[in-house]
Amino acid sequence: MTKDEIAAALEEIGTLLQLKGENDFRVRAYTAGAKALVQLEGDFKARVAEKRFDDVRGIGDALQEKIITLATTGQLPFLDDLRASVPPGLIEMLRLPGIGPKKIKALHDELKIDTVAQLKSACEAGTVAELKGFGAKTQVKILDGIALLDSFGKRVRIDQAYPLGTALVEQLRALPGVEQVELCGSMRRRRDTAKDLDLLVASATAAPIMDAFVALPEVVQVVGHGPTKSSIVAKLQLGTESIVLNADLRVVTAAQFPFAQLYFTGSKEHNIRLRQRAIELGLSLNEYGLGDEAITAKCKTEADIYKALGMAYVAPELREDTGEVEAALAKELPKLIEVGDLRGVFHNHTTASDGTATLEEMARKCQALGWEYFGVADHSQSLKMAGGLSPERVREQWAEVDELNEKLKGFRILKGIECDILLDGSLDYEDDFLTGFDYVVASVHTHFALGEDEQTARVCKALSHPATTMLGHATGRLILRRPGYKLDLEQVIQTAARHGKFIEINAQPSRLDLDWTYVKRAKALGVKLVINPDAHSPADLELTPYGINVARRGWLTKADVFNTLGLKDVLKLLGK
Repeated sequence: MTKDEIAAALEEIGTLLQLKGENDFRVRAYTAGAKALVQLEGDFKARVAEKRFDDVRGIGDALQEKIITLATTGQLPFLDDLRASVPPGLIEMLRLPGIGPKKIKALHDELKIDTVAQLKSACEAGTVAELKGFGAKTQVKILDGIALLDSFGKRVRIDQAYPLGTALVEQLRALPGVEQVELCGSMRRRRDTAKDLDLLVASATAAPIMDAFVALPEVVQVVGHGPTKSSIVAKLQLGTESIVLNADLRVVTAAQFPFAQLYFTGSKEHNIRLRQRAIELGLSLNEYGLGDEAITAKCKTEADIYKALGMAYVAPELREDTGEVEAALAKELPKLIEVGDLRGVFHNHTTASDGTATLEEMARKCQALGWEYFGVADHSQSLKMAGGLSPERVREQWAEVDELNEKLKGFRILKGIECDILLDGSLDYEDDFLTGFDYVVASVHTHFALGEDEQTARVCKALSHPATTMLGHATGRLILRRPGYKLDLEQVIQTAARHGKFIEINAQPSRLDLDWTYVKRAKALGVKLVINPDAHSPADLELTPYGINVARRGWLTKADVFNTLGLKDVLKLLGK
């Protein structure tokens, strides 16, 4: 099994243990171990062979044994036994709003309910309301949740969740008495998906704000309505898709706001480290304040809190407990890349292949965005289903590029191609022809089912080709739709480093590939990253900031990203 598959197995163990009523400490051990494994850098296979995980915080002897067993055999009797002991329907119930593992366990223990269908029948019969700790209101909420399960029970991508959160924030900001408002949680940290939204308001009058919140037009269900906390299910229509998510609002005083903002932004692991730091200083830190028994620190911003802890300010994107606490204490945090640092993009499509806009339309949109250059990279000849370009059609495009470059003053279109990596790892044109491009984006579009060793060798061979400039969407994943193909990314990144190739951060929200954890590893090995929108329309070019999010989460600075360079330096490095 791959590292990521093993991490998923550890997460599953944690969930199953929760449903069995195990103590929180044991559950957290598995979830923390899963996270540590995902973020683990270096040669995973070598660690397994050497049985060397004792230096990884969050992975003890028991977890190490399970990781090695999964890695070497692909099976774990402990997990198999857990799965057999927990009805699958209990896991599905976790998707219902307002009902957690403890209530699910109670339903199973008291009423022998082990499917959503049985839960629905019990609610309709009034049986659930009679259980201790439930009641009629909870029963109604469960029924409402079941009715909405299909539409909001899953995680959604950042480009869907963030607009919904922003819509709620803007309406809250307009309410009387609201002094500050912030979208916190995973969206403030710019994770690629969200399962809920966390909203925070500073106000001296919480009640009217709570009343207005539960009555917003986006609300499809009120899960809870209290004096300082309310929970809703909210819906936003984005094009043809209805985006539905749980959203929690908390109202605190202005003095409490920076502490609550820090706490509810997370991550949980980062917060734990901050609380440990406070204890080292003889202080106590929570969502309401920082201080000791005698005095509470007066902090107007999060930066003030970090300063009081002897730390540099940590940007929300870095708050994942992957070394940012240590770097903040040493005042060695990087100056993260900003959206305005990009000077152009390379991976884009036009009507010549499967894009929806002409070459000139795409170029002029890039000009409007303030960029200096636009790289066209339509599909290569083998990808016929996407209108791949034959050598003759490529030459026609080159001629069009030359004409437009004469017309577009102060701007340059670069001649690129998204060249298919063929089954044997070769590129999709003859070597002599490839030299005519300004750059080549090498990508996998076929044969996703290859084994890990074969797929890795295929990609690494393409990266070793002299004509390859950068690797496009490295794993081929489609977020929440399709996992990436099996690939030893450590070996791929090392190959890129060895041959001086770039790796793309694909900014399409459905891809965000390379994932931020491997972006950080690529940086450590000296590999330059390229942030590309993989644009198929002018509107797609505006998705580039989602790639910036990934870069920031991966600790990248302006210097780590190739397309922060101006046109003159780009042409020089491309040998053009």
